[in-house]
Amino acid sequence: MAEPKTELPEVIVVGRPIVFQFYDEQLLQKFRILKPWESSLPLEQFICTHAQSVQAMICSPNRIGSQISSSLLRLLPSLRLIVTTSTGVDHIDLVECRRRGISVASAATLFSEDVADFSVGLLIDVLRKISSADRFVKKGLWPLQGHFPLSSKVGSRKVGIVGLGSIGLKVAQRLEAFGCIISYISRKKKPAVSYPYYPDVRELATKCDVLVTCCALTDQTRHLINKEVLMTLGKKGVIINIARGAIINEMELVQCLKQGEIAGAGLDVFENEPNVPEELLSLDNVVLTRHVACHTEESFKATYELVCGNLEALFLNKPLLSPVLDE
Repeated sequence: MAEPKTELPEVIVVGRPIVFQFYDEQLLQKFRILKPWESSLPLEQFICTHAQSVQAMICSPNRIGSQISSSLLRLLPSLRLIVTTSTGVDHIDLVECRRRGISVASAATLFSEDVADFSVGLLIDVLRKISSADRFVKKGLWPLQGHFPLSSKVGSRKVGIVGLGSIGLKVAQRLEAFGCIISYISRKKKPAVSYPYYPDVRELATKCDVLVTCCALTDQTRHLINKEVLMTLGKKGVIINIARGAIINEMELVQCLKQGEIAGAGLDVFENEPNVPEELLSLDNVVLTRHVACHTEESFKATYELVCGNLEALFLNKPLLSPVLDE
């Protein structure tokens, strides 16, 4: 006689994480995945139909409608765990989660190596004009114009790291190998590193000609990089952002770039994704990518394994693998 089939635990997904494009079938073998985007019902109505049975959620901050707000959480009285596929958790109402005893797990330092590599790549591209040179050749301008503007050296640049966490430290280590001079701002001074520390971002900008933002988005860091900071960075200055778009005041950045107040920018993130300010599209000193700094085959496989590990830990009453809040 065949054994009765064990019912898989239900997991609701909000934000349609990109990892589902690659590991959907594997997840479906372990959990009953509830996908609101496949339903004709509005999100809140869809959630309400599963409210009593759902104990776990997977979410991503990179999609429209992916904010895990207190009003959304109130629709899920049985929810015990939220697993986000991102390092940042600014899209989750942690205060409400703490109040209700909902655990939160993140990608932790999973993406640090890949994002650090990408940050350095953006800086090299902006300074050495790689994307600009690529367009120059592909448009057939080489035989017509011949001359191409000189680029700038990467080594010996004075680089300020905004947020010396796991990603920021790896960016610093990589750029130090290029001969760059590193300093940083962070929530507090890091005793284990020898880089000069500055408690104020404008003071950091006075010492640097490159800023790389690697910090989390919080109320304190929203629009941390504004016109005043950019003007202090100066006309030879470059800004690289692989953190969150809203850390930079985007419209003030656009104006500084258009007016030549800074030399260039490499941006993987934007304030209102997927919308990018149209003025940036025509600027040859700006390199734009679509929030893909952590997107590698290796990181997505590791993300799938970490998501599954955290979910299995919940349902087996074991410690979470990467807790942010663990009630």
